[in-house]
Amino acid sequence: MLTLLTVLVGQVSADTAESAGKNEQSAEYWLNRLGPSLNMTSYRGVFVYARGDQVSSMQIAHRYRDGMVEERLVLQDGASGEIVRKGMRVVCVLPDHGRIQLDQVIPSGPFAEAFSHQLMPVSQWYQPELVGDDRIAGYDVVKLGLRARDDLRYSHQLWLEKSTGLLVKSHVRSIGGEVLEHFQFTSLEITDTLPDSEFIVRTEGEAIKRELKPEQASSPAARMDGWTLEWRPDGFVPAAAPRSGKGQAVAFSDGLAAFSVFVEPARKMVMPTGASRIGATTVYMKQLSVDDIAFFVTVVGEIPPTTARKVAESVTIDDTLAFGGGRK
Repeated sequence: MLTLLTVLVGQVSADTAESAGKNEQSAEYWLNRLGPSLNMTSYRGVFVYARGDQVSSMQIAHRYRDGMVEERLVLQDGASGEIVRKGMRVVCVLPDHGRIQLDQVIPSGPFAEAFSHQLMPVSQWYQPELVGDDRIAGYDVVKLGLRARDDLRYSHQLWLEKSTGLLVKSHVRSIGGEVLEHFQFTSLEITDTLPDSEFIVRTEGEAIKRELKPEQASSPAARMDGWTLEWRPDGFVPAAAPRSGKGQAVAFSDGLAAFSVFVEPARKMVMPTGASRIGATTVYMKQLSVDDIAFFVTVVGEIPPTTARKVAESVTIDDTLAFGGGRK
């Protein structure tokens, strides 16, 4: 799945402002720089993303100007394609992939589309640790460890560029310490002089356009259109991500990890059930029936299989009519 390398942070909380006086050698100091730097740093470069035995690379240009994020991602391997974002508007052109659904663009890792009005208390769910110094893509960086405080999520390691706090490398690690996913810039230029031409769609093909819509958590039982999620891991709240027209796909993030829940009528589809995993990304599918109508529930994201199963099993269907009837 493709990801947009942005975190939507509308305002810096009082805790973040307070942290400015903290020791720069503390993990908390660098964590508080992470969110704003992803948004407000302008740069261009190429990064690689490895998940299991799948490795891909992308060229990226990212600019923060007049309070708005602009970004262009261009595939570097295999088929052509690009994703361009200006503010909350996303345009995707992948001519060699056929038509794709932006509703199914899954937030991933520290790039989750999260939190338009607040910084999440990441340290509430992860134990931060300052590991040491390093050098990535020609820049001096600091390395942070974020150990999960429970078994419902994975641990992370982050490498942040020292002058800006920009994330330049990351690992997602299993409970046993295995690296499940890996992101790293191979070339990077941090600059405030990116021209408008860097953010123009150049790939020919049908453009798919969507608006990102931030969601707010309303209660422990997240109520969607026609279905309810009765349980989710502590700290995961509805995130800003493309949604289907009827709201039957919803993303959640704790500020580092993210997962999405899809609910749709089964109709005549034959789909496998159970869990599969590529790198840190779990896909868990199950079927349920309500009033003799069959539905598929799919949970996809950077969470352990046991967590994904528990999320899927907490889905209840409230209104079959919200799915257009959905009869087999």
